[in-house]
Amino acid sequence: MSFPIRSVIAATGSYIPPTKISNESFANHRFYDQEGLPLRHDQATVIEKFKAISGIEERRYAQSDQQASDLGFLAAQNALESSGIDPESLDYLIVAHNFGDIAPGTNRTTQVPSLASRIKARLQIKNPACVAYDLAFGCPGWLEGVIQANYYIRAGDARRCLIIGSETLSRITDPFDRDSMLFGDGAGALILEAATGGNAGVLAHCTQTHAFEHAQLLSMGVSNAPQQADSQDLFMKMNGRKLYELALNHVPLVIKLALDKAAIPLSAISKVLIHQANEKMDRAILHRLFKLYDMPLPPEALMPMTLSWLGNSSVATIPTLLDLLLKGSLESHQINPDDQVVFASVGAGMNINALVYRF
Repeated sequence: MSFPIRSVIAATGSYIPPTKISNESFANHRFYDQEGLPLRHDQATVIEKFKAISGIEERRYAQSDQQASDLGFLAAQNALESSGIDPESLDYLIVAHNFGDIAPGTNRTTQVPSLASRIKARLQIKNPACVAYDLAFGCPGWLEGVIQANYYIRAGDARRCLIIGSETLSRITDPFDRDSMLFGDGAGALILEAATGGNAGVLAHCTQTHAFEHAQLLSMGVSNAPQQADSQDLFMKMNGRKLYELALNHVPLVIKLALDKAAIPLSAISKVLIHQANEKMDRAILHRLFKLYDMPLPPEALMPMTLSWLGNSSVATIPTLLDLLLKGSLESHQINPDDQVVFASVGAGMNINALVYRF
């Protein structure tokens, strides 16, 4: 009897930069609105309101000698060394990011060669059959990389894939925009491999792109204070209110579509690992999901969070969260065999995805 090929998690890894940036580090910043006018509230009030909405108290920044490919390499190295997997056995090396490598002191990006090729070289992988490529898909990029790897494995095209999410958002955000307080740097990695028999593995996924009306909710633009910044520089900008509405209206539906494909009720889910974007938004998404099923409000332990101390590191948030969870580094949270978990993310594009996995 032959068994269908399943894609199972073989290893995880992460790299959390050691440089901590607290909310108080922004006490002497001066923020402006999109019209170029100073915010009317004093900075202490701005920071207080920011913490109440986002749940963020501090974030991590890459060190001056590190770029996104360096963080990604360290996360990949952590996954490989902690599992003992031979790097030469990898068939695909997929790196999700949005801005490439950005040297400190500038917001100019470099993406040639690809970050995937840079990391493959750093890992000293000689096998030319290990295909290395980058994936730019907004914050859902890492999860989309897992979805792609799952296709390769189930089609018999790959036995083992390394998917990395790495970003240094601190270097592409506008220092005169209060949204800059949301973002941090970091990297996470996962190795997905083929298995037969058993019940563990990727069960289903769903991906959507809402570009027709919403492509520009996250885009690049000039500083909120162009008179104080280099006029040639472009920074990441977002329409927070519209993005919040899109997330609430569509992310719960995408999660439900993935659960329906897997034929699994929400009541059977042990954890929801969602992109760590904004605590208020993430909790509202979860509440809206439970309303779709006419279920009471979810228990606090269902959705572990790292936002308070890591901030929003884009593609790195979910793999970092997963690595910490599987390695017992999140207090009061754990994943057990046979637990069924939902992953979900939303970001630039606007892209939304969800994946159901059984451990």
